[in-house]
Amino acid sequence: MSGSDRQPDSGPAFSYHLLRNALHGFGRNLAQLAPEEYRRVHDQALKSFDLESRVLAADEARGVVVSGALLDASLAQLLSRYASREEYLQDLEVNSLDEAGLRRALHRELLFDAVLQRVAAASPGVSDLDVGLFYEMHRERFEAPEQRVARHILITVNAEFPENTRAAACARMEQLVEKLSGRVNRFPDFARRYSECPTAMQGGALGDVRPGQLYAELDAMLFSMQAREISPIIETEMGFHILLCEKIKPGKRVSLARAQARIRQLLQERHRLNRQKAWLAALPERDPAHLSETPAPRPLPGDRHIRS
Repeated sequence: MSGSDRQPDSGPAFSYHLLRNALHGFGRNLAQLAPEEYRRVHDQALKSFDLESRVLAADEARGVVVSGALLDASLAQLLSRYASREEYLQDLEVNSLDEAGLRRALHRELLFDAVLQRVAAASPGVSDLDVGLFYEMHRERFEAPEQRVARHILITVNAEFPENTRAAACARMEQLVEKLSGRVNRFPDFARRYSECPTAMQGGALGDVRPGQLYAELDAMLFSMQAREISPIIETEMGFHILLCEKIKPGKRVSLARAQARIRQLLQERHRLNRQKAWLAALPERDPAHLSETPAPRPLPGDRHIRS
């Protein structure tokens, strides 16, 4: 089947647009929509159906083919969402569809996608100059922030337990800091023994930490510390912490050589999208003689739906 089929039956196709817009717009099937929601879905379906029809009527749709294998695969994927074929057929029926109608609707949808891909393929290429300019104008995107390799020990605050009231937790942490006495090499052992954080099993290891990953109080402290420094006691909503900054990993910039493939892909996708938008905006309006093909609003359907 090809894009030259200019006047497909709009009945099942429009029913499919109704259902698709209900699921996309509200996450619910047609039967679950309030009257006002249904009217909004219907208005949106009119627009999407009209756009699909205009795309399929364009010269760019001539010769576009959707293979039977692709159409069969789309139908099989839809059917796989059902517990049984009987349930699938019942859903079709209550949504004014049958298997033949659904196949036509999916064929239109796949044709629509194929035409847009053909249009996008005519977008201009991306030159090395384009890539270089993007890199220079967006250098911040290619900056890897400084990281700190860190460990911590936590004593939680929980008023339901005498040993974890705020005063008791603070006193326990002060005793722990005194015992640790700046001995960096003992920090993992102290974390395994005393920390009340799940990281205790890994010696309090937090791994490579980027700015903004921790509580604000911990983040501010960690990124002000020197390597192999133990922090003073820090209080957060969780309780009392001490940090060990094991290592500082300086920030670095991703080179143009490493970034160019990603930049080229991003710019090409942008060109393709802009080409599609411009082409869609220039499509002629539908012939008024064919507007009557689009059904008027119909009563709310039954209480079943095609699964999204």
